Amino acid sequence: MTVTNTVQATRNQIKEWKKSGYTIGFVPTMGFLHEGHCSLIEYSAKANDKTVVSIFVNPIQFGPSEDLKSYPRDFEADKIMCREAGTDLIFYPEVEAMYAKDFCTYVDMEGSLTKTLCGKSRPSHFRGVCTVVNKLFNIVMPDYAYFGQKDAQQLAVIKRMVRDLSMDVEIIGCPIVREADGLAKSSRNSYLSPEERKAAQVVSQAIFEGELLVNSGEKSVKKVTQAMEQIIQAEPLARIDYIEVIDLDTFNGIDEIKAPVLGAVAVYIGKTRLIDNFSNQPMPKKRT
Repeated sequence: MTVTNTVQATRNQIKEWKKSGYTIGFVPTMGFLHEGHCSLIEYSAKANDKTVVSIFVNPIQFGPSEDLKSYPRDFEADKIMCREAGTDLIFYPEVEAMYAKDFCTYVDMEGSLTKTLCGKSRPSHFRGVCTVVNKLFNIVMPDYAYFGQKDAQQLAVIKRMVRDLSMDVEIIGCPIVREADGLAKSSRNSYLSPEERKAAQVVSQAIFEGELLVNSGEKSVKKVTQAMEQIIQAEPLARIDYIEVIDLDTFNGIDEIKAPVLGAVAVYIGKTRLIDNFSNQPMPKKRT
């Protein structure tokens, strides 16, 4: 496994691989890896000749009051997990390698995909996500890129960006990986105190209840979201950011469930913001 810190060194290695006809799989991350990240790397390693993982805490997707400075980092542990999961190259740049001092070019997206759910409370977040992923795609030039379904809105935004900008990469969504008690794996879970960690179970419990209701034939969005809300509000340490069931294709709000939907929540447990989701549309089979 190779580690590169510069754009040019990364491009040089990728060009050599492409000359040899190798397929390139790519997993962009912000580090502090867990089993969810490793599952993405393993999917890529099984399906491609070479797998690249980027580890970069992207400053422009954090708001002024968010956790950029305190975001967990452990590159030595990340390297071990990358190697064991089948990574061939880690791209680990400094901020200066990604953003020049006079950087002023961004990729932005209008419409419901970025204005709903997390886009409401994090208005600049997806501009930062689209910009950094665009840059990473330009550097790594992957054939396939792997993203987790836990960040369902991000996955939808990246797919739309790739389509709209005619990018030559296929985006592969991969299933949510959960703890034994159901909590979705997240780097931010490390912020939780033991008491908060126990309280956080209501997030996945609400998701499972919403999913059960929808799959059982409930058509009323109000009834589904109220049932989910009741579970979360029963926990004193939980504060709801949003609970929504929306059209999966458009991300527009709906009153009645007639087509594939995304049920999504964002909940603060103490000061830690956790997200989770479900869909009544099966995940497409991944390329193997």
